[in-house]
Amino acid sequence: MRIAMVSEHASPLAALGGVDAGGQNVYVARLTEELARRGHAVTVYTRRDSLDLPDRVPLPGGGVVEHVPAGPAEIIPKDELFPHMPAFGAHLARAWGRDRPDVVHAHFWMSGLASRIGVQPHGIPLVQTFHALGTVKRRHQGMRDTSPYERVAIERQIGRDCERVLATCTDEVVELGDMGVPPRQVSVVPCGVDARHFNPEADTRRTPARRQRHRLIACGRLVPRKGYDQAVHALAKIPDTELLIVGGPPADGLDADPEARRLTALAGRLGVADRVRLLGAADPHYMPGLLRSADLVLCTPVYEPFGIVPLEAMACGVPVLATDVGGHRDSVADGTTGRLVPPQDPEAIAEAARELLADERLRRQYGHNGRERVLKHYTWRRVADGAEQVYRLTLADHALAQEVA
Repeated sequence: MRIAMVSEHASPLAALGGVDAGGQNVYVARLTEELARRGHAVTVYTRRDSLDLPDRVPLPGGGVVEHVPAGPAEIIPKDELFPHMPAFGAHLARAWGRDRPDVVHAHFWMSGLASRIGVQPHGIPLVQTFHALGTVKRRHQGMRDTSPYERVAIERQIGRDCERVLATCTDEVVELGDMGVPPRQVSVVPCGVDARHFNPEADTRRTPARRQRHRLIACGRLVPRKGYDQAVHALAKIPDTELLIVGGPPADGLDADPEARRLTALAGRLGVADRVRLLGAADPHYMPGLLRSADLVLCTPVYEPFGIVPLEAMACGVPVLATDVGGHRDSVADGTTGRLVPPQDPEAIAEAARELLADERLRRQYGHNGRERVLKHYTWRRVADGAEQVYRLTLADHALAQEVA
């Protein structure tokens, strides 16, 4: 198949850990790589955010990234990209007029908007993955939601108009149904993890030396919704334990980062500043070792569309303590690979952490179970199997619809 991936703000070439660079970048990169390995011709279309970028960049694992001119060639926060989507879509329409893909897979709502513009002149079937839904974000963030006002209505329209929505978890299926997207149009294909890179034998020698008996690690984009403050609050009630927070800008830029400053101040007020360390962005090569050095990996967001960090920890054989939200409900088997606790409940985090830290045997069993669960359900091979099936169903339905018409 000739597959076009559209990921307007999340380039597979981007460095991870920034405000707008996280799980979606990984998803697009690894799915592209796996599909290319199977012989599919995959092109990823992402917005040009620098004049120094070539028009096309081959990906090491296969496939190619094409940089689309849409707005100024500079970094723009994703929530400010909406006005540039018509130009992005017009470029796609021209590109696909010259070189038509068999199917388009859009990632995030603005990519869906641009892709609708691109496919309409050519009758190309469209698959949509939202990665996060505006209804959920607005519910949890309220007035702090910086998404464009039009987001929810556009997501609803895209969900109803596209041939198929590829949801990443069962929680999203319910949300889409409430938006009026028919269940028959939705297929669940989870995110994945590189189980060879993230593994129980990961080298921990390059990790920071322990300062306490136990170590907790939380990692991902350094933004408020990830709930690192909940972990810091909980730490005040977990003795003999340190918390490492990994993500955000490089370590030498943390002093200028608003969330890093907020967490540092909070740790000071709670009297745990000596037990909280913000490491900044980590080299992906060393992430498995960092995770492996932990007794527990904490994933405590207020909401989470899917969440790749639990999978990375489980692949390393480390138990996960996560909030009972979104994709965590699918990936973390409560009482088997870790524990699920209510969101925004530091007391529950602390209680579960103390129980697990006191029982090394149970932690080892959870870690073993987590690794087995990843190998069974969450490798990128399994994800690509699901995506391929969705593409083939979409093409078959599209062909049938054309015959009927």
